[in-house]
Amino acid sequence: MELYIDTANIDDIRQAAELGILDGVTTNPSLIAKEGVDFHNRMAEICEVVTGPVSAEVVSLEHDAMIAEANELLQIANNIVIKLPSTVEGLKACKTLSDRGVKVNMTLCFQPLQAMLVAKAGAFLVSPFIGRVDDTGADGMDLIQQIRTVYDNFGFQTKVLAASIRHPMHLVQCALVGADVVTVPYKVIKQMMHHPLTDKGLAAFLADWEKQKATV
Repeated sequence: MELYIDTANIDDIRQAAELGILDGVTTNPSLIAKEGVDFHNRMAEICEVVTGPVSAEVVSLEHDAMIAEANELLQIANNIVIKLPSTVEGLKACKTLSDRGVKVNMTLCFQPLQAMLVAKAGAFLVSPFIGRVDDTGADGMDLIQQIRTVYDNFGFQTKVLAASIRHPMHLVQCALVGADVVTVPYKVIKQMMHHPLTDKGLAAFLADWEKQKATV
């Protein structure tokens, strides 16, 4: 399972990259706005740190405007992936771009039929939002499972990118149902390597080592 970081904070991206396990980055207009930086400049910075796919989202809502915006974003770096909404216009733009060989991430996916259509349009990634589905009282992991089953049934090559992940258990569940990619905040990446029994065991080993040294 590939691991992306979901942020526009360049320090978090650098720290995640230094771990040696980071496969890509996702961002969105809200994350960029939170940083208070120029969108294109920050995307260029990110692409210098991470060699894997970096999703850059358009803000246009109509096909021609999406394509024009995508063309500008593609000039930033070779690893830019164009992020489009899972709408009718986004679907058409996905087909236009994918026919050109451009990698597209179809975001804001909330049901398996959206996922099936974007796969037919050649999407590189589809991003179902687990946490936001959970917020409605439904089970976001069911959506991941449904998309996985549809893709496997018909041989679609689009990767399932589980987004809106809130905690490590989401990651465990995603791995078990076969999500291809997960994208998470840096705090969740750090939580992946933490367990109280690991800390307790290490403390005991070190204490015993100190006792052994004292007897030599």
